[in-house]
Amino acid sequence: MRFRTEYQGSSFSEFLAVDHPNQIPKFELDSRGLAQLSIPHGTTVLAFKYEDGVMVAGDRLATEGHRVASRDVKKVYPTDSHSLIAIAGAAGPCIEMARLMRIELEHYEKIEGEALELDGKANKLSQMIRANLPAAMQGLVVVPLFAGYDLRRHSGRLWKFDVTGGRYEETEFEATGSGGLYARESLKKVHKNRVGLDGALSMAVEALVDAADEDRATGGIDVVRGIFPIINYCTAGGIEKVSDAKIEEIYRAIMADRSDDAGGAA
Repeated sequence: MRFRTEYQGSSFSEFLAVDHPNQIPKFELDSRGLAQLSIPHGTTVLAFKYEDGVMVAGDRLATEGHRVASRDVKKVYPTDSHSLIAIAGAAGPCIEMARLMRIELEHYEKIEGEALELDGKANKLSQMIRANLPAAMQGLVVVPLFAGYDLRRHSGRLWKFDVTGGRYEETEFEATGSGGLYARESLKKVHKNRVGLDGALSMAVEALVDAADEDRATGGIDVVRGIFPIINYCTAGGIEKVSDAKIEEIYRAIMADRSDDAGGAA
């Protein structure tokens, strides 16, 4: 059974706007303004290329000012079999945009019979960020990273965005959020495109550890509570999530190496 719709294109967002405008997620602040509202914010996420594709990672902490809002927020989301979004900014709009992006790409593939190319996916996310600009002007900012494996070019690619929806492809790595500066500085020292999976995992964990060490809004690795960052990598074979056990192993190795260096310096 087919339902009659006014909209005949392949964009899920435009379909909602035409046929079901009441279902479009809206994020608007009331007249009290930001000063009287507590808005959880997600912080540090990063993405970079490595030999086989791209790696995307994010810490788990969300904050409300100086208060911890949540210690286990998910900030890295697969959007289809070969692309991922990493979110930073106002938590509610960020999470909804990540979910809507996945539905948007699924809808396109069902209507058109083939997946949107990676450039087109990045452009679609840019349009969604631009549509969020009125909310961003009220403080509900969404600043994601987007990365994936380009099956046509046979390589990993990644983009950063600004609040107006401008998109900028990066050739090596990028990080955003409150600890993005420190994660970027860490990656600047160690990043290499021609490195295997183990080396890429070490770079990702070390960058998040460095960001958490310098930025109080970035969550560190909590081995007591068993809270670890989310790290996914995307290759020609698809997306894989790194296990907590592997992250803990790399983290302990980094800490042991730093302890040895500190002992030697003393």
